[in-house]
Amino acid sequence: MSLSYEDHVVTVDGLRLRYIEAGQGHPVIFLHGGSLGSSADVFRRNLRDFVAAGYRAIAFDQPGFGLSDLPADHSGAYRREAIPKFIAALGLERPVCVAHSQAGGMAVRLALKHPALFSHLIILGTGSLLPKLDGGGDKGAAVQQRLERRMAVQEPMLEDTRKLLEANLYHHELITDEELALRHARSLGQAFTAFVARNDMADASQKKASEDVPIWQKLKDVPVPMLMIYGANDRAQAAQRVRLLQELEPSLNLHLVDNCKHLVPWDAQAQVEAMSLVFLKGHSAR
Repeated sequence: MSLSYEDHVVTVDGLRLRYIEAGQGHPVIFLHGGSLGSSADVFRRNLRDFVAAGYRAIAFDQPGFGLSDLPADHSGAYRREAIPKFIAALGLERPVCVAHSQAGGMAVRLALKHPALFSHLIILGTGSLLPKLDGGGDKGAAVQQRLERRMAVQEPMLEDTRKLLEANLYHHELITDEELALRHARSLGQAFTAFVARNDMADASQKKASEDVPIWQKLKDVPVPMLMIYGANDRAQAAQRVRLLQELEPSLNLHLVDNCKHLVPWDAQAQVEAMSLVFLKGHSAR
């Protein structure tokens, strides 16, 4: 089954937000991460099986990403609060939420704050939801942050975009010329301007105090069924931290996928879709 996607636009907070969608049925909203070049297009390969299973699959460019407008506020908090506004603008009723990387933390916080917002959560590769190891253990994440901050000096070349994809993918054969060109296009112009602004804001926010209670300790309180999938080869000692979380919170529906790095929707496409559809069929919303 092949799908073609047309760009749609909806206005939220005075910003034109671009989204793609296909299918009919209960809505599934896909949230991309915060890396340079991230956009709704990350999920193009994933929408098909959800549509085939009877869902309405929707992925959108968050403010300042892809083809969506630039916001005045580039904080993660602003992007997080734009999600329920986007849902309301499309008239969606309790969609399933599939959230990758940074968006997973946003989705969990929204579910805790607005228990009726989502019917289910599917979290992919969100390192911020994992406990830290003794002695820190986030060297891989720090290396990634330094790499992206060096890239914030000037717009990336095509080869820079390739290196970022290779750093986040186990299966480099997935980086086709078409995928590379699309990712690179989503890294330029106003998307790059927003990326620089986000990095500047991240530098300034490092001085702020961390949460009193680590977010991973709140996962058991998420009020809807939740599935969490991580790559066993992801950065920042993700596999060890997933196993630690499994020990600390054995009730969580938590999985590691071999031969998978950070770009879980690509590296583990088949596993993500199979596990997600079984999960959705087997867990009615609370």
